Amino acid sequence: MFDFTPFKKQSAAVEEWLKKEFTTLRTGQANPALLDSVKVENYGATVPISQLATVTTEGPRTVRIVPWDATTVKAIEKAITIASLGVSVIVDDKGLRVNVPDLTAERRTQIVRLAKDKLEEAKKTVRSERDEVMKSLQTKEKAGGLGKDDAFRIKGDIQKVVDETNKKLEELYAKKEKDILS
Repeated sequence: MFDFTPFKKQSAAVEEWLKKEFTTLRTGQANPALLDSVKVENYGATVPISQLATVTTEGPRTVRIVPWDATTVKAIEKAITIASLGVSVIVDDKGLRVNVPDLTAERRTQIVRLAKDKLEEAKKTVRSERDEVMKSLQTKEKAGGLGKDDAFRIKGDIQKVVDETNKKLEELYAKKEKDILS
């Protein structure tokens, strides 16, 4: 009768987007995903660090970057510095070491606030997708292709999907908040 598949796919995409956004937020622990947003200028192209080097954790507060081409070390160092992630970069004979300092209480609060903003952005996207589905449903109902009872039931089903998605998003946020504050 009514195809929920595109709406469910969009909801899942929003959830994945939020997960990805949360991986870029610092929690005081070293995480290679912290550097995912950093782009390096290399031979006239801008590429992510992961395309130029191996990125691993070396300890709870250190990320090790081992470039495949030694000539890219300076470019990677410059890109990380410009990204202003609040980390320090040390160049050594093996490559680069990125030290993640402890977070202050004030900085933790700022990061939690930023995570909350990302959550609200995700929820807003889900709501706008729901509104689009509701508009198409109303159009179908006015055209006579759908009865009032069916439309009412479908609207309830759509709201259930929205509620489930929002619950998942809230759980992701709660987990990230716990990570940031601990």
